[in-house]
Amino acid sequence: MKRRWTAIKTVWITGASSGLGLATAKAFAGRGWRVVAGARSFADAPAVQEDAEHWVRLRLDVTDEESCARFAKRALEISPRVDALVCGAAVLVLGSCEKTGADEYSRVLDTNFTGAARMVRLALPHMRAQGGGRIVLFSSINGLLGIPFQSAYTASKHALEGYAECLAMETAPWGVRVCLVEPGDHRGGSQRTRLNAREEDGTSPYHRRYEAAVAVIHRDEAGGLSPDRLGEKLVRNVERRHMRFRLRVAKPDQHLAVWLHALLPPWLNGRVLSAYYEGKGKSAVERD
Repeated sequence: MKRRWTAIKTVWITGASSGLGLATAKAFAGRGWRVVAGARSFADAPAVQEDAEHWVRLRLDVTDEESCARFAKRALEISPRVDALVCGAAVLVLGSCEKTGADEYSRVLDTNFTGAARMVRLALPHMRAQGGGRIVLFSSINGLLGIPFQSAYTASKHALEGYAECLAMETAPWGVRVCLVEPGDHRGGSQRTRLNAREEDGTSPYHRRYEAAVAVIHRDEAGGLSPDRLGEKLVRNVERRHMRFRLRVAKPDQHLAVWLHALLPPWLNGRVLSAYYEGKGKSAVERD
């Protein structure tokens, strides 16, 4: 006989096997939520996590319509409510715009943007029927400004920003609230979700700048914030009576970068960011 839990709130979380998704799942479980966690790597994992009664792991590939449908069906068998949906599944590819292939753009967009939209379509009818819910979409600082050699990831996060604004307006009459989480660098973040980029080898005109940018990205991630801190802030926001639409969790210099991006003319902003990622600015580790 299948167990059903209805007394506590239920959250669906995608990309919950590592990084920010895992930290978010732990934070919800710590607050007493029923966590239905999805990830591709859960294929061979036990159905219920041994040390957490309220945590269920299910196989989920957000790029596959049938996988998403199976996840939703099983999750609704576990609990008929969907009080919150957190879309955290993401991949990242590094490379110049010129060398990044159409297949790589498709893979990143299908996971980071379309995958989130697939899950929203499955959860939203149930949220409307139950009179409300919370939808959390993982954007990024990259959703607010461009970063060299991350064009596919940046495009996917910009798409999520626009999608979230549309979704929030459309679903408000049913009490469904939307939140964009905009993380800066966090330890253990994109390192685990990075695809194999097409190498900018020594013959590439981008080689020197590409290698410098990758080094800066690695250093900044190593000196980033704790994923657990983000998870805790996210859950607190979801539990607020009036959930904030934007939740930016980043170091002060990244808040400053977003502010300058809105203030400076494009040509000057481009020079500042290019100089930073060419290694002429201080890294997060060096600042610490």
